[in-house]
Amino acid sequence: MKNVALVTIHGMGETRPDYADKLFSQLQQAAGANAAQLYYGTVYYQDLLLYNEQRVWQAVGSRLRWSKLRRFMLFGFADAAALEHRKEQPHSLYHYSQLKIARALYLAKQQLTADGKLVLLAHSLGCHVLSCYLWDAQQAKAGIKPAAGIWRDIKRYQAGISGDNPLTDEDIAFLRGDRLLSLITTGCNIPIFVAAHAMEQIVPFNKPNRGFIWHNYYDKDDVLGWPLADLSPGYGQLVTDIEVNAGGGFFGWLAASWNPLSHNQYWQEKKIIAALNTQLTTLLPAAIGLTP
Repeated sequence: MKNVALVTIHGMGETRPDYADKLFSQLQQAAGANAAQLYYGTVYYQDLLLYNEQRVWQAVGSRLRWSKLRRFMLFGFADAAALEHRKEQPHSLYHYSQLKIARALYLAKQQLTADGKLVLLAHSLGCHVLSCYLWDAQQAKAGIKPAAGIWRDIKRYQAGISGDNPLTDEDIAFLRGDRLLSLITTGCNIPIFVAAHAMEQIVPFNKPNRGFIWHNYYDKDDVLGWPLADLSPGYGQLVTDIEVNAGGGFFGWLAASWNPLSHNQYWQEKKIIAALNTQLTTLLPAAIGLTP
């Protein structure tokens, strides 16, 4: 059994199922003797969206210039629009993306010791998707039925989460974040979704436990990645923003950090890999426990 689980969720645009493999390999090397105590898992929701996006691109893409940038924007912003579209419907993409998150967390729990800890890493649109999931989960914990998603009645979706195994109260506690010690976000675009709201309406999810921390990494040259702490007092109390250069040094800046494609460079940034390794290893058995 493992002591700490890292579960990732990808961002907008065309994404392969193995999107986190390179990162996991680097973290395994950095962990050294601690590597055997760590579990790595992924949430992959691009398969819910890709077919229709490819169909549209094939229909119109060949007639346009700037194909690489247009493809990036079409697949990226179509993801965001689709996940918000009619999300209250029982078979919405919002619903199915949450089911994917819950399934990945359930699988992680099966690999952890009874007091194993959870770290979540989200990128780009995945930050918003995960934030909505945690918002709904914390609402349900407070006895408030969410407007959409699986947390309206989590046990109803047992088959898609745990198969034939009944969801226990302990499972549900894990799925809603009771053992979530750290959330790390990169290239986060939550401000795009809340910018039109009054400040008093810009409220983050409730802190899932006393030990929880949220570190948000952003590159000031990345037009899709934003700081969060100044959005509202609630975000200011919950989030620590950390500036990085996602392009990776001078030559990386020339190649990537000044253009939208730098948005996908965060997980190659040494500062972020080092921070992730620190987050994971400090949660190993010598670390203090949390109080929900």
